[in-house]
Amino acid sequence: MKPALIVHGGAWDIPDEAVDACKSGCHRALSAGWSILSSGGSALDAIEAAIIVLEDDPVFDAGYGSHLTLDGHVECDAIVMSGATLRAGAAATLQRIKNPIQVARKILENCPHMMLVAEGAERFAKDQGMPLCKPEEMVSEAEQEAWMKCKADKHAAEHHRGHEQGTVGAVAIDAVGNLFAATSTGGTCCKLPGRVGDSPLIGCGCYADSEAGGVSCTGYGEAIMKVVLAKTAVDLLRQRAICVDPPAASSCDASTADFAARQAVHLFAKRTRATGGLILLDRHGNPSFAFNTPRMAHGYVAPDGTFLTAV
Repeated sequence: MKPALIVHGGAWDIPDEAVDACKSGCHRALSAGWSILSSGGSALDAIEAAIIVLEDDPVFDAGYGSHLTLDGHVECDAIVMSGATLRAGAAATLQRIKNPIQVARKILENCPHMMLVAEGAERFAKDQGMPLCKPEEMVSEAEQEAWMKCKADKHAAEHHRGHEQGTVGAVAIDAVGNLFAATSTGGTCCKLPGRVGDSPLIGCGCYADSEAGGVSCTGYGEAIMKVVLAKTAVDLLRQRAICVDPPAASSCDASTADFAARQAVHLFAKRTRATGGLILLDRHGNPSFAFNTPRMAHGYVAPDGTFLTAV
């Protein structure tokens, strides 16, 4: 099977001055993941490598560069899911882990549970040989400044780049057909300490099933949870299309990657009046994406091996 890879860096009102940085980050994430997939490596290794690039880039709301809580701390969430086994590894409210996706993978592979949070997740990570950093090492200068402005002006959105969005994600299929999806986030700016959004929740911010496809979501987490957006998109891949108030020119004859992505986001917007987006690969490796925000940072590997990125 031909490998496939798609990534995203969040759906939000990306300002013009951040476009190049977002596209560059997605391109570097694709490069990191594709170097593994194109040489016969695993989809799990590929999405981990891609997500680490995005977590390390302060232009995105994940890892270093995550939004700060109301108390001025970083609390990160991440998940990785196997399409073959339907098993996931998820971690939430991490304060001392530079790359939360690595903890999610450790949970996937070495933990009897599928989700750990806060101090318990960090203790598990340490037991697995992962180093813990100081909480202040996770705080970028830009986020510190944005937090100070939000605190001083009742969390005004115009002060913050991205504000509610900026989550990162990846979906990959390797040469032997293994499918994995992953999502990582720092959540929303000035969120209450302990808040967990959609990103680390199976079926909400991420879902993978080798019989249908894999999805990573981004956007307003509380709304994404209401419609279980990732699972909804995968279910649209699984069966003949179920149109949700379709435009007159659309067809419901058969489900495709593009149709599933669009219909899932359409349902999400119709039922919640919220904003967000998603990326997906169907079980054959066909990529697609959809969003109802002004922009979404994303990229995928074309059939000829070129990297296509856009916002």
